[in-house]
Amino acid sequence: MIKLSVNINKIAVIRNSRGGNVPDVIKAAISCERFGADGITVHPRPDERHIKYDDVRNIKKAITVEFNIEGYPSDKFLKLIQEVIPTQVTLVPDPPNVITSNAGWKVKENFEFLTKTIKFLQSLNIRTSIFVEPNEEDIIWAAKTGTNRIELFTGPYAEMYPIDKEKAIAPYIKAAEIAKSLGLEINAGHDLNLENLNYLAKNIPYLSEVSIGHALISDALYYGLKETIKLYKEQLLTTP
Repeated sequence: MIKLSVNINKIAVIRNSRGGNVPDVIKAAISCERFGADGITVHPRPDERHIKYDDVRNIKKAITVEFNIEGYPSDKFLKLIQEVIPTQVTLVPDPPNVITSNAGWKVKENFEFLTKTIKFLQSLNIRTSIFVEPNEEDIIWAAKTGTNRIELFTGPYAEMYPIDKEKAIAPYIKAAEIAKSLGLEINAGHDLNLENLNYLAKNIPYLSEVSIGHALISDALYYGLKETIKLYKEQLLTTP
């Protein structure tokens, strides 16, 4: 079964738009776990415009499922990681001013930096993942860093899916095969939703985990959080 990690950043966005503590991010994380999520994902940014650093600390205390923290490995970010010790850290290359992560690492160009960061994280017994696009060079260089996993950036897949789903999935199948041959586990995320998720789950081999936030939290406005998590987990079933 492919695991579903629910990214709750968007719940923090709603809270931050009014101040105070409504909706309660910690309660949302606990509820996601209770409703069947296999993990919770957050992406604290330097300006804390979404998830705040104190949210990260409090979520770690409140949940028992896997905790995945995404982010650019700045000194501030790594200090938080060292304090919290999540299950997994997903390294993303986004600068502070971007709205969302919209590209994978150019791993060869950042090889020394990523290798040093991964060695540090693994010394803390934290599983590591590098956010990459589905191309052979980046995956090969990712394996050389010593990372445990890669997370395939599925934005291009989601964009192409309504036009030609076979063409959309093709580079991801190849990427997964390469990653597996190099001993890497595989995650995926970005713009996955109830329309495109099942096809991806059935066609990308060796997929361990998907991280989904924007679409899932948006769908929860219509279906409720409990039913939405159920619907997304059903999309991850790869057999009848």
